[in-house]
Amino acid sequence: MNNDANASQPRIGGRSARTGVWFVGARGSVATTAVAGCAAVTAGLHPPTGMVTETPPFDSTGLPSLPSLVFGGHDTAHCPLPKRAEHLTEAGVLPHGLAPAVRAELQAADEEIRLGGPLAGDTRGDEELIADFAADLISFRVRNALARVVVVNVSSTEPLPAPDAVRLPPSSLYAAAALRAGCPYVNFTPSTGLRAPALTGAAAAGGLPHAGRDGKTGQTLLRAVLAPMFVQRALEVRAWSGTNLLGGGDGAALADPGAAAAKNAGKERVLTETLGHLPEGEVHIDDVPVLGDWKTAWDHIVFEGFLGSRMILQTVWQGCDSALAAPLVLDLARLVARAHEAGLSGPLPELGFYFKDPDAGPSGLSEQFAELLSFADRLREAR
Repeated sequence: MNNDANASQPRIGGRSARTGVWFVGARGSVATTAVAGCAAVTAGLHPPTGMVTETPPFDSTGLPSLPSLVFGGHDTAHCPLPKRAEHLTEAGVLPHGLAPAVRAELQAADEEIRLGGPLAGDTRGDEELIADFAADLISFRVRNALARVVVVNVSSTEPLPAPDAVRLPPSSLYAAAALRAGCPYVNFTPSTGLRAPALTGAAAAGGLPHAGRDGKTGQTLLRAVLAPMFVQRALEVRAWSGTNLLGGGDGAALADPGAAAAKNAGKERVLTETLGHLPEGEVHIDDVPVLGDWKTAWDHIVFEGFLGSRMILQTVWQGCDSALAAPLVLDLARLVARAHEAGLSGPLPELGFYFKDPDAGPSGLSEQFAELLSFADRLREAR
């Protein structure tokens, strides 16, 4: 644990201030894993593996400590977090024995989850939904005496809205509520969120830091490493095809062609920006329910070398999506909370290291990591 960060917490009423983390999709696999993981690391049951913010370059940056985080959120699902954690244990996502060890923390977070929307048959319009969601956020902050609340979208991917859509998509309703409640915002999904044209003015005027979109956990992480290699070695990439096999809620959501298109846009962006063109080939996403929270990503790369020699590189990535995403989500909540405390506002391109489709900045992982370390220095100087 970063003891220096613990010592640097702001204080309210003579005690250390706490930071709220409000998950959109609070009963999903990623949020459940994040809550359980934060409790496990805080109790010393597991090391903070995968949390970049717990490495030495982030010492003395003033990030909120893990014990100071208070969790809540919106969801339309009703399975309580302790039971959800049991399901994830059965699926091999959480280690055996962890769910009962952190049951109190899971139950406390579950008690702070409020019903989201819009639900089937919901008669509320956009303005009423935004107002209700914002009221939930403000109540959460006041009830728990929180210094600030960071809203993090980890819900299932939604299709891109139609150009002539009259109503905001759900992700944008939650993003608008975050702005109204004065909460920094992170979009870890490919969904529209703050990028809805109707929210552009409010986001610019809100004076709040925000980051997104679409967390980079597997296949695109490899692409962000491999694509610069081909460029730096002057090797011409002719085709880059990929397949994703996954189950669970994400697999079911991405079976929708519109949702899959939103997901693939970020994967293609990395290649286009790094290589200077989009090679032949596509990414296919297949829903395989039996895989649950586990996914396999396969890439087939055709490239050309000296004297036109044709060569092939294949990669296979197999991992647990929630276990890959949860530490990144905790990192982002802490970094954006600290940015808010430091008075930063607007998009945070320095956090592009975490996203497939960041607000700006380089696409290569090495360059993105350098930007992140510079951001850590900036936060350190702001103390």
